[in-house]
Order: sequence, then structure tokens, then C-alpha cells
Amino acid sequence: MRLAGGDLACVRGGREVFSGLAFAVEAGEALIVTGRNGVGKTTLLRMIAGLLRPTHGAIVLSGGDPELSLPEQAHYLGHRDALKTSLTVAENLQFWSAYLGAAAAKSEAKSEAALKAVGLAALAALPAGYLSAGQRRRLSIARMVGAPRPIWLLDEPTAALDAAAQERLTGLMRSHLAGGGMILAATHGPLGLERTREFKMGGAQ
Repeated sequence: MRLAGGDLACVRGGREVFSGLAFAVEAGEALIVTGRNGVGKTTLLRMIAGLLRPTHGAIVLSGGDPELSLPEQAHYLGHRDALKTSLTVAENLQFWSAYLGAAAAKSEAKSEAALKAVGLAALAALPAGYLSAGQRRRLSIARMVGAPRPIWLLDEPTAALDAAAQERLTGLMRSHLAGGGMILAATHGPLGLERTREFKMGGAQ
């Protein structure tokens, strides 16, 4: 599987965010997107996730599921955790697992395993509104485990995570890559991964 973008450009609000952008990432590989604030790192990830359209150029996934679109094969972990505060931790995850296409017969078991993987199993019955910022972030990460997809698009994934939670995330990313998945991560800090390449963005501000 290979994900590549060629001659990408984005104009928002009459301002050119970037142009002439090209990247490629293979299965089992992590591409670390770096660059100064405002250069378009988040915009690029949102574009791959299908949340924004490129002004020019194209993004192509080769070797994926031909019956699914690129966004249907990707998880986007953005700055907002997108949780319903009135639902419990488990209910939030079960909702997202079903919404993201996890098989109904297995979604509950996968949700339990995902909560355990991020260290939230003991809080499964707690309303999400009581979670700390770090716990909310971990619940968002659990979505990627509960409904597996090959492409992870991570925007500052370690935000609000303590050292122990960052280690858990590193382990999950390593397992994802070992299983043939790919990661594109916009981050200012190290992620603890071995197989990484840096993609430094420049361009207009």
C-alpha cells in the first residue's frame, strides 16, 4: 500500500497556504510532518482525511481497498476530541466504533480491548464529561484501535498526554506499523518510533 500526493496546492480565504507539495508514504512507514506554525501541516492532514479539497493536485492511495474511498480507510486525530460528555467512556467508544464501520458483533469486545490499550478500562462507566484533558485524548486514540483502519493521520498526537500515556501511544503506533499500517503525524516532538522519515513543510504564510 502506498499513499502519495503530487503538486498539491491549497488556497483558503484568498491566502495560499502551500503549493507544489508532494509526498509519499509506504505501508509500515511513519512520515513525520514538520514545519513552523501556519505552514499548513494541519491543512495537509485534513486534506488527506477528505475534510478539505486541494485547490490543485491529487492524493492517491494505491493498494488499499478498491471499494472504499481514501477517507474511509483513514483515521484523523485532530485537535478536538469529539466526545459526547453525557455518554459514558464506553458508550462514546461504542458509538464511534459503530459509526466508523466496526462489525456490530465484535464492536463491544473491540471497544473493551481499545479502552484497556489506552488505560481507560477502569473508567468505562464514567461520563466523558468528567475526564481530564489527557484522558479525553486517550479516549480519542482508542477510537483508532476500536475500529481499525490502515492510515493514521495524527495532528500533535501527544498533546495533553503524560509520559506514561505517550509510551502507550508509541506502543500502539509501533503495532499499527508492524501490521502494515501507515502513519502521517504533524508534531513538534519525538514520537519514539524507529522507522520514520521527516517531511518538512515550507511555503507561504
